[in-house]
Amino acid sequence: MATMAQEQAVRGTGTPPSREAAGSVRRHELAAFLRHRREHITPEQVGLPRGRRRRTPGLRREEVAQLAAVGVTWYTWLEQARDIQVSVQVLDALARTLFLDPGERAHLFQLAGQVDPTPATVCPSITPAVRALLAQLDPVPVSVQNSRYDILAHNRTYGLLLCDMDTVPPQDRNAMVLSYTNPEWQSSIVHLQEAQRMMAARFRAAMAGHLTEPAWKMLLKRLRAESEEFREVWDRHEVIAPSTKRKEFDNRYVGRVTVDHTDLWLGPELGPRMVTYAPADDQSRERLEKLHRIALERTTP
Repeated sequence: MATMAQEQAVRGTGTPPSREAAGSVRRHELAAFLRHRREHITPEQVGLPRGRRRRTPGLRREEVAQLAAVGVTWYTWLEQARDIQVSVQVLDALARTLFLDPGERAHLFQLAGQVDPTPATVCPSITPAVRALLAQLDPVPVSVQNSRYDILAHNRTYGLLLCDMDTVPPQDRNAMVLSYTNPEWQSSIVHLQEAQRMMAARFRAAMAGHLTEPAWKMLLKRLRAESEEFREVWDRHEVIAPSTKRKEFDNRYVGRVTVDHTDLWLGPELGPRMVTYAPADDQSRERLEKLHRIALERTTP
């Protein structure tokens, strides 16, 4: 039976609930949410045989635990609203196992009181007006990135400049991850080692204000695990402030382009920024216009 404090928390009336009561309400909501999602996923969806004796609607608890690589007892406690700690890694595994869409995934992390460590897909700064501006700036390649290098939005030309962004999974749409792990992206950067070094130094400077945040720690852990080059650069402890710079790219569709990189901040400094690559010469402009035409042809039915 719910306590008075819990009932008041749900109704939004009376004395504000204590932190313990509010946590209890969240845990029960989380448990109910997990049970509902589990019961609405068929065994066939995850490659399991249904069997003749199955009476549980959807998946069993032990099946979810096995698919998410967590203990059965631990997952059972989670669905029983026990007061246990839930890591972001486990939440990420459960979100993938239960086929949560972006809204459901955000709800899961909010109920668990954790910050989603995956690259951001929704940002208040990406308004319809900003998206319209990105389109209007074509054929100049433009993207919107946060200080963690998550690529939040981009126009068509940028989508084909360094690699085919449509083929990149959402969790990999981060310029740091791509520059250290994606061969197509790496082959497009003329001065790759210099670019990698500069990005790592800027990332270290920005991370100083986010040292305890899970998303930043998860990204750093991933980069160190997946790239020996990143580990070597990171261990130099270099720091550099944001600045404009001329860059060269070897695009597989149009060849060499030279651009001037500029950051246009959409909010407080070190928040979301519009990364622009203005052509530095007539030949580069012509090639970017050609790249834009190619991008339009690829998206036209």
